[in-house]
Amino acid sequence: MRNFKKSATRLTASVKAVIAQFHNLPNRSRVQNIVDRINSLSEEEVRTAFQNVVTEFGHRHKYFDELLTSNFKQTEKVAGDLSHYSDDRKRLLGAFLTKEYSIQAAALFNPSIVSHPDQRGVQPGEQRFIMSLRATGEGHISSIIFKTGIVNSEGDVLLDETSGKFTVLKKSKQQPQVSEDSKIDAEEFSDTNYNLESPPGLDLTEKVIFPSAACESMGMEDLRLVKFADGDEIIYYGTYTAYNGKSIRTMLLETRDFNSFKVRTLRGDAINDKGMALFPEKINGKYVICSRQGSEKLSIMYSDNLYQWNEFKLLKEPEFEWEFVQIGNCGSPIKTNKGWLLLTHGVGAFRKYVISAILLDLNDPSTIIGRLTKPLLSANEEEREGYVPNVVYTCGFLEHDNKVLIPYAISDMATVFASFNLDEILNELVG
Repeated sequence: MRNFKKSATRLTASVKAVIAQFHNLPNRSRVQNIVDRINSLSEEEVRTAFQNVVTEFGHRHKYFDELLTSNFKQTEKVAGDLSHYSDDRKRLLGAFLTKEYSIQAAALFNPSIVSHPDQRGVQPGEQRFIMSLRATGEGHISSIIFKTGIVNSEGDVLLDETSGKFTVLKKSKQQPQVSEDSKIDAEEFSDTNYNLESPPGLDLTEKVIFPSAACESMGMEDLRLVKFADGDEIIYYGTYTAYNGKSIRTMLLETRDFNSFKVRTLRGDAINDKGMALFPEKINGKYVICSRQGSEKLSIMYSDNLYQWNEFKLLKEPEFEWEFVQIGNCGSPIKTNKGWLLLTHGVGAFRKYVISAILLDLNDPSTIIGRLTKPLLSANEEEREGYVPNVVYTCGFLEHDNKVLIPYAISDMATVFASFNLDEILNELVG
């Protein structure tokens, strides 16, 4: 287990990410002042100024004209009817109320990984995957981005090329309705439960899921993706932590194709901490989640309702010195012929994070049948320095060709890959 293969592929937090949005709009008087200044320009001055904007920024964004037009329309809500403007004047005004936001300027970390729903064209021994990442930018706001790639039979990883242009997915006009028998406040439900739609032709690596609800205004943290099988039906779920700057809430992202997404709230007495990971199938007819409770212990929960969780059972307390501060999961488990393999994270002295593993009974995953007595992965000297030092962390791993591929963050500054033989790790688990 000591010679895990780490790929040279690295996602760096210093990569320039450009994402334009109508964000932090100036107050009404400032908007009107900008409008007055635009009004003072001749049509020739408008054309020249707008061409300068196109030259400098047009190549950096997809849907450039649509973006500026949309932001112009937002301006009209404050400044009044401006339909008499020429197209160039409208877009120029939209440009003055647009900014670029570097979504990963502060950190790019905590990856999750699942098998891609489209495996066409892959060679024997290869698997195409989707990896989500937590991207943190200005104001320490976290959003969700995606990478795609292929892993071969040797565990080598090749990431797909990306354009570097990102587009925020917008809420669809048709929003979910709160049921009449629900005790949830309708206004709160409409804010925290919403649908997202992707523009046609947008590559997955160009999509950004940016906070859209008040409860997640300061970030969507640590998405844990899982490919969930319910009979012949496949749905991709992902739990994440919504943060508004003061409190947290557990949310669930749902998709079948990574083009349309649903965001839903998890609720119930047992939904009160971070790091919840859904098992990839029902067990004995029930949904199962591994979660953290009391900030330091690992628990397991069962429910007939995917969105309602009322009870939990203690699964594991901190046991070894490298997890004395807390223990949690590292994403959804994978099913093996010996049991459910669950990666765990442990926090020890000096807030050092490590990754380890436990094995759960296939029919009763509340029973631990094996555990590692030492960390599986910990930061080496090259990985210890970063935005948050001494941390290795992942939110998901992938089984492939009797290997396990782990994308993991190093000190919240970059993401690298490790792979290990599945039989080797299973054999080393101690009951």
